[in-house]
Amino acid sequence: MAGLEGKTAIVTGASSGIGAAIARALAGAGARVAGGARRTDRLETDLKLELDVTDPASCERFVSQAVEELQGLHILVNNAGLGLGRDPFDASTEEDEETVLETNVHGLMRMTRLCLPHIRDGGHILNMGSIAGRQAYENAAVYVTSKFAVRGFSYALREDLLGRPIHVTTVDPGLVESNFSRVRFRGDEEKAKAVYANVEPLTPDDVAECVLFALTRPPHVNVDELVVKALAQSSPVRIVRGA
Repeated sequence: MAGLEGKTAIVTGASSGIGAAIARALAGAGARVAGGARRTDRLETDLKLELDVTDPASCERFVSQAVEELQGLHILVNNAGLGLGRDPFDASTEEDEETVLETNVHGLMRMTRLCLPHIRDGGHILNMGSIAGRQAYENAAVYVTSKFAVRGFSYALREDLLGRPIHVTTVDPGLVESNFSRVRFRGDEEKAKAVYANVEPLTPDDVAECVLFALTRPPHVNVDELVVKALAQSSPVRIVRGA
């Protein structure tokens, strides 16, 4: 198993949830991590840098500073993402659509484009997808669209980089208890808690362990896709809940 000692990494959306767990896991495995988020006071990484993936100028500043301070780059984890609302598509708004697509798709692609020239041979690009990008479900059209796009982009990027010593992986989690639902329901705690009621969901640390597995395979191995769900979940909406 390859280690991460001496490696450098960028993690977007690293201030909470899955992103924070991934940053901790990478640091625990020996990597030096630059975390990016809009709220730098919530970052616990070696380098705490402001980043708004929807803002091209912010991304450019972040990558320039991170690469300079890390003195090179081995790993990019495109984790920043969100969903907004659980309504039929005809109840969607232009503003919400733009926010989700700019964050989940354009931001991910932008960060990849900016980081690619700096990723060293043997490096790794890991995109955080979702099982929503594998199977559609009702009242989530924009989020589903964004995660299908992440999956398609990862496939295409793998083709473009074939022959170069850069690994590409997509991790598609299912139900994970994090801040995701609180953001999706715009701070409505009751609705957010109901998502995880009477079931044992994944934790951010569970996903981080999967990420670490993909990143630490031997150099000749590429984990193209990794799908992880709670045992009680078989699809985005088919979940067995206890009493």
